[in-house]
Amino acid sequence: MGAHTRHTGRLPAAFLTPGSSSFLDFLSEHQPELLPGKRQLPVKGAIELPHGTTILALAFDGGVILAGDRRATMGNVIAQRDVEKVFPADEYSAVGIAGTAGLAVEMVKLFQLELEHFEKVEGATLSLEGKANRLATMIRGNLGMAMQGLAVVPLFAGYDVDRGTGRIFSYDVAGGRSEEYGYASTGSGSVFARGALKKLYRPGLDADQASILAIQALYDAADDDSATGGPDLGRRIFPIISVITDEGYRRVSEEETARIAEDVQRRRLAQPDGPRAELL
Repeated sequence: MGAHTRHTGRLPAAFLTPGSSSFLDFLSEHQPELLPGKRQLPVKGAIELPHGTTILALAFDGGVILAGDRRATMGNVIAQRDVEKVFPADEYSAVGIAGTAGLAVEMVKLFQLELEHFEKVEGATLSLEGKANRLATMIRGNLGMAMQGLAVVPLFAGYDVDRGTGRIFSYDVAGGRSEEYGYASTGSGSVFARGALKKLYRPGLDADQASILAIQALYDAADDDSATGGPDLGRRIFPIISVITDEGYRRVSEEETARIAEDVQRRRLAQPDGPRAELL
């Protein structure tokens, strides 16, 4: 696709031919070997690589929060303590990654490019529903890798400007998409995080309350799942929290996240199992 353009100064014909507004379709047609799911692995069978773990999302009054811990594991070993797992997809949406860390990050970058390419070609932003569908297609294209142990299972959240509300989408390894209502989680500690969300979540939360609940749920996940990293006060490593509202994507500052995490830690010294949900 890039041959003989250095001397002529012209773009290859592929770039000048009208076609789909999807960069993924363009790449699939002209250089499919560049897609993460189309590469040939040097070995057959499962491969041991760093994996990202717990991601969660919850809706609040006016938007949605997407948060994740910072630990990546490789088998029984901590591969990285400060990995990034939550990324903005565009102005009004974000992706949290669980699964094979390197492949997941590459998929997120391709997804970001996909959304930017659509906006430049069409002159309009893809709907939130459309973004969720595009991500499902990308995950489905990675099924071959997933069958060899290189699965990517993201969580997608964003503010729907047409509906005026935050929405959450979860996926399986085959690209199956489900819309979640209220809250959702994925990754190795997701069962414990979801248990905390199930008991503590309630409609009508504001952004600050939702941020505290996200830290509480990740703390519970780390308490029971060795692959999930809790707040590391000694190294000053804290979960990533992103907030998406009608004003767009915003990552909560390190200082604010640290303040919430330290307050949760202090309260847990007196109540190790965390806050209690009210009984009926």
